[in-house]
Amino acid sequence: MTQMDLKGKKALIVGIGDDQGFGWAIAKALAEAGAEILIGTWAPIVKIFKTSWSMGKFDQSRKLSNGKLLEYAKLYPIDAVFDRPEDVPQEIKENKRYAELSGYTVSEVAKQVEADFGKIDILVHSLANGPEVTKNLLDTSRKGYLAAISSSSYSFISLLSHFGPLMNQGGSVLSLTYIASERVIPGYGGGMSSAKAALESDTRTLAWEAGRKWNLRVNTISAGALRSRAAKAIGMISDMIAYAKANAPLGKDLEAEEVASAAKFLLSPSASAITGVTLYVDNGMHAMGLAVDSSALQNNTTYSSQSVTTS
Repeated sequence: MTQMDLKGKKALIVGIGDDQGFGWAIAKALAEAGAEILIGTWAPIVKIFKTSWSMGKFDQSRKLSNGKLLEYAKLYPIDAVFDRPEDVPQEIKENKRYAELSGYTVSEVAKQVEADFGKIDILVHSLANGPEVTKNLLDTSRKGYLAAISSSSYSFISLLSHFGPLMNQGGSVLSLTYIASERVIPGYGGGMSSAKAALESDTRTLAWEAGRKWNLRVNTISAGALRSRAAKAIGMISDMIAYAKANAPLGKDLEAEEVASAAKFLLSPSASAITGVTLYVDNGMHAMGLAVDSSALQNNTTYSSQSVTTS
């Protein structure tokens, strides 16, 4: 069996903005396997990220199993809702958070990566944003809905379209999705459920197209709820985690490292025949069709006799 040895491989993880979340955990897992790490950070928060890194705020989180600290070869400011310079509105160019930056559209970052490193082997899309995520779908504006689709799903197509030609044959591409793509999650609004559904559908189509065009594999991981900074914007992440812990087959908290381990496998030669897959890493929550902690079941001995692990 081919081992998960990624020495000599270059991996670009797009969407790391702090030391929490799945993108960061995946970067560490790939680094542990020997990959050289490149980071794409949302343009407006690049300064904050670099400052936190240089001041040592991430040092504890950067520790690898060998005692060394996670390092990156280069960090690229990127805003994946813009494909080319001409797509950037004037008000964005003049925004103080963008004023000192340049070359942050997808096509420009691809050209920079090619100039700096030639080809890469791994591409990770860890991006999601819905400006109206706290609104019900019925209350979501057209602008908010399209913004969620643009930044959370079309951005994956754009990244692969521009970076595919720069990837070595046999390379691997990965995105992150969520069960709201196929199940109703009240409160996860603003078109984000639609964006995740599109992302999963696109994964299958892109697996075919990128596989035949560049010999690349394309997969996505449907990860369970995690209390990251980004997830806190939903406003009910603690309730989502508690619900999953009470009702999933494995009654425990999901760790970012568990998702990262699965990502490392899918991105490695060990998964050389796996593409077009949505892999659930959620303690089995996706398999459930009944909330065993529901008050409606309290008087039913069939369910009350079942052990529900919550620790």
